[in-house]
Order: sequence, then structure tokens, then C-alpha cells
Amino acid sequence: MLRRILLALSRNLKFRDLLVALPVTRAVVDRFVAGDEWEQALVRIKALVERGLYVTVDVLGEDTTDLAQAEHMVGEYIALLDNLAAEGLTERVEVSIKPTALGLGLPDGAAVVLANARRIVRRAVEVGTTVTVDMEDHNVTETTVELVEALRADAPDVACVLQAALKRTEQDCARLDAPQSRVRLCKGAYDSPAEVAFVDKRDVNISYVRCLRVLMRGEGRPLVATHDPALIEIAQELAARTGRGLDDFEFQMLYGIRSAEQERLADLGHTVRVYVPFGPDWFGYFVRRMAERPANLVFFLRSFLGRK
Repeated sequence: MLRRILLALSRNLKFRDLLVALPVTRAVVDRFVAGDEWEQALVRIKALVERGLYVTVDVLGEDTTDLAQAEHMVGEYIALLDNLAAEGLTERVEVSIKPTALGLGLPDGAAVVLANARRIVRRAVEVGTTVTVDMEDHNVTETTVELVEALRADAPDVACVLQAALKRTEQDCARLDAPQSRVRLCKGAYDSPAEVAFVDKRDVNISYVRCLRVLMRGEGRPLVATHDPALIEIAQELAARTGRGLDDFEFQMLYGIRSAEQERLADLGHTVRVYVPFGPDWFGYFVRRMAERPANLVFFLRSFLGRK
């Protein structure tokens, strides 16, 4: 129930204005968001790379309302890729894009987002890195999968995020598996109806394992996006059973969550990639992090009450 309330609030403008105005909010947001500006994010990205981790960078923003906004976001990503190249980071750092930030919700949105995403992917290839397409609300799942399929015609390693909470995801894992492909499997951070999604946490976990089995047996590179200790152990076992070495799949986690575990897995020889968001439009992302894990909400409330 609490999770559903928080996810509803993530789209509430009055709640956004109230939360943003709280002095304590910024300090807590800094745990999960790498800053409002590129210069702030760069410091944190370099620190992660120096610790042996990989990174995917997300410029925060979603639900673009006009073409100018979408064009601005493309410019932000082109600049980001150029900055990563200038800093010599493209071997370890890629970018993640959100379809709605690139114009998916606009009239003729599928064509708009494809054209904009192609520009970003083309630049990523030029500077020597890769792109992951984030998954958003269940209403845009099919369009997002189709977008990735179209982008892969020019760049087969474009990754797609799939959410184990959705009932269709096991089939999507098989659909998107191919040589050089990458699929990022997460549990899902959006509130979807029971008609299309598993509601019970146990059912989501079971779905995650089924989907992960498909990816581990496939030809592509599984990107195991979870902080769940049990699922991490299962992923290691499935990789061993299917003959995958440490270089044949990777773990992915969110910036600010289980940092010690990220480093532990990296020390064991695993590829561990950290999802690093930055930008001033952090509200929706931040509230979804609160909804995902009670520990995150407790951390926020303790900070709000002035406790350590």
C-alpha cells in the first residue's frame, strides 16, 4: 500500500513542490543523485571508475511536452558523450536514455523518439561507448521494445531494460536475445495493474528468476540489475550452470544503494555497473527510489527528523 501511494505521489505536482522546498530533501537526494550539473556528476563518476566499477549515466528528465524539450535533451546527451570522450571514460561509462524524455509522448512520438535516439546512439558509437534504453510505465513497453529493435539495426549492442514485474517480460527476454545484444533485467519501479503485472513480491521474484534463466541461456549479455542478495546468488549459480564466465554477464546497481556490495562483487572479478543519474529534474526518480525499498524511505525520514 505504501509503495502504491509513493508511486502515485511521484506524479503529483503539489507533492513535488512541497518536497523540493524542504531543506533536508537536498541532502538526502544527494545520496541517490550525483548532482544537478555535469561537473558534480563527473567527480562521482570518476570516483566509481577508480574503484574498479563501470557506470551508466542518466540525464534526469521524462515526459517531454514539446519538440523543443526533446531537442534540448538530445543536445544534453550529445554533450555528455563528448564530455565522457574528452575525459577518457568511454571504455567504462555508457549512457541511459528514457524514451519519454526524447519525445515518445508527443504527436507521432514513435518516429520522433526513434530519430532522436538514433542521433544519440550514432554519437555513442563514434566515441566508443554504448547506450541503454530505459523502460518506463507499462503503457509504453511495446513501443520501447520496438524502439530498441529499430536501433539495433545500426548498433546491435543497444541495451533494453525489462521489468520482471510485467507478465510479458519472459517473452520479451527471448524476443530481444541475439548475438551482441544486452538486456538489463530489473524488478520494476512503476505501479502497474494486475492485468499486466505481478502484484505479490514473491511472484515478482519468481518471474525475475524465470526471465534471468532465459537470458543466461541465450546468446546475448545479461545485465543483472538487482540489489537482492538472493537474486545475486541465483544469478551467479545460473551463470555457472550455463557456462558463462565472469566476463559474460554483469551486475548493475543504483548509485547510493549497497555501495559496499558493489565493490565486493567487483573485487570477486565481476563486472559491476552503477546507474548514476544527474540533473535538476530529480523528483520522479527520487520518489521511486523511496517506493522501491523501505530502507530508503527510513533513511529519508530519519534525516527529516534530524537523526543519524
